[in-house]
Amino acid sequence: MTAPKAPNGPQDTGRQALVELDDVAKYYGNVKALEGVSLQVHAGEISCVLGDNGAGKSTLIKIIAGLHRHDAGRFLVDGEETTLANPRDALDRGIATVYQDLAVVPLMPVWRNFFLGSEPTTGAGPFKRLDVRLMRETTHSALLRMGIDLRDVDQPIGTLSGGERQCVAIARAIHFGAKVLVLDEPTAALGVKQSGVVLKYIAAARDAGLGVVLITHNPHHAYLVGDRFVLLKRGAMAGSHTKGSVTLDELTRQMAGGSELEELSHELERASGPGPDETV
Repeated sequence: MTAPKAPNGPQDTGRQALVELDDVAKYYGNVKALEGVSLQVHAGEISCVLGDNGAGKSTLIKIIAGLHRHDAGRFLVDGEETTLANPRDALDRGIATVYQDLAVVPLMPVWRNFFLGSEPTTGAGPFKRLDVRLMRETTHSALLRMGIDLRDVDQPIGTLSGGERQCVAIARAIHFGAKVLVLDEPTAALGVKQSGVVLKYIAAARDAGLGVVLITHNPHHAYLVGDRFVLLKRGAMAGSHTKGSVTLDELTRQMAGGSELEELSHELERASGPGPDETV
């Protein structure tokens, strides 16, 4: 008796998605930035969106983050169809986005960056001031819960490595109540070791019950931590899989263009022709 084939796309688990995009499209005039894109983000899962430059990943991030409104399809949050008015609306609904540039102030200490824009205060009237002690203690304990042990949260965040800054941003999103965490190419500018550190904390966010959207062009990183994979090409879906329905080699082949690469390989072989010492 032969085993049944794995499905080509993600299976419906019956659970309500925290965020769902159903056949979403975005147009800029006559340009189709996205068309027919679907994505599900579940609690305790990592959904990876893969694609090269120009595939539509940035547009997808902006729709989920509330920066842009979709022009067609459905955008659901906790099963309710919605249109996000702005990034604050997304945050209020528990959707936090960590961009590649992190939007930190390098010369400010870690604790100031952790609370940037959400600083608690103490006192009242003319005696109202920032609650520095609370911010320091909260930053240290929040980072410790993620397994990040910084000896000094007073050090400028610019002195941390790229991987450490990414981890601080992830811990910040979790502390402020994010249910969905969108990560924009978090390992793009990092070396192998730092990438491994960041992937570990992405997995920790998943294990904490968050739904994670990992935007990346690296299928190896995606496959290490991902549960679902959506491939984009020129603004359209080129594939949709669960971890059990696709191998790393197949995921890499599909993202790299598969048949297009094979055709290019044959063309290059023909173009090279025989070497100078070879006879025809």
